[in-house]
Amino acid sequence: MSKLDIIDRIINPGIVAIIRANSSEQLMGAAEALYEGGVTGMEVTMTTPNALQVINDVAKRFGKKVLIGVGTVLDTETCRAAILAGSEFVVTPVTRPDVIKLCNRYGIPIAAGAYTPTEALTAHEAGADFVKIFPADQLGPQYIKNILAPLPQLQIIPTGGVTVATVDAFIKAGCVALGAGSSLVSKEILATQDWKKLTETAAAFVEAIQKARA
Repeated sequence: MSKLDIIDRIINPGIVAIIRANSSEQLMGAAEALYEGGVTGMEVTMTTPNALQVINDVAKRFGKKVLIGVGTVLDTETCRAAILAGSEFVVTPVTRPDVIKLCNRYGIPIAAGAYTPTEALTAHEAGADFVKIFPADQLGPQYIKNILAPLPQLQIIPTGGVTVATVDAFIKAGCVALGAGSSLVSKEILATQDWKKLTETAAAFVEAIQKARA
C-alpha cells in the first residue's frame, strides 16, 4: 500500500482508535470489534506489553482489512523497529524531527504531536503528514480553528478527550481526522471483552464524522 493510500485510509473514515491493551488477546478482540464497527485505523501504543510483536500479529491476521500503526514513539530506534514489524503509520506525542525524517525515508505517514502553533508549524515543515494536537481536551475545537486560520496547510488530528459528543465541533473546526483512546477503547471494555459495546461505539464515531462532514 502506498503512502498516499494509507493517508487516504486515515482520513476516510477519519477516526483512529488508540489501543492501550494489556495483552495481544485483548488487542485482537478489540481490532475485530472496531473493524465490525467501521473503524479500520488502529494505533497500538508502545506502552502495550510486547507492542512490536502485537503489531506484527495484527498485521498478519487482518492484512489489508485494517490499518495498523504505532503510537507513543519517542526515538528513531523504536520507530524503525515498529515499521519493520509492520506498522503502516507512526504517531508521536511530541515533535521529533529525527523521527519525522526517518518516516519520510521509509515512506511511512507520521502524525507528530504538537501543542502550540509554533510546534505545529515546526512539525509540518519538518515533513510530518499530520499534526496531532495533544491534549485536545485542554484546548478544544475553537483553538484548532484559530490555528488553521493563519496555518491552513496543516492537517490536524486532535487526540486526547475526543468523544462522540465532540466529533461535530472538531470536524467543523477543520480537523481532517480524529484520534480516540479511552472514549472509544476503554479499560472497562478491554477488561470485560465487551466487543459488542465496542463495535457499537465505533459505529457511533463513524456515523458522527459522516454527519459532521455532510
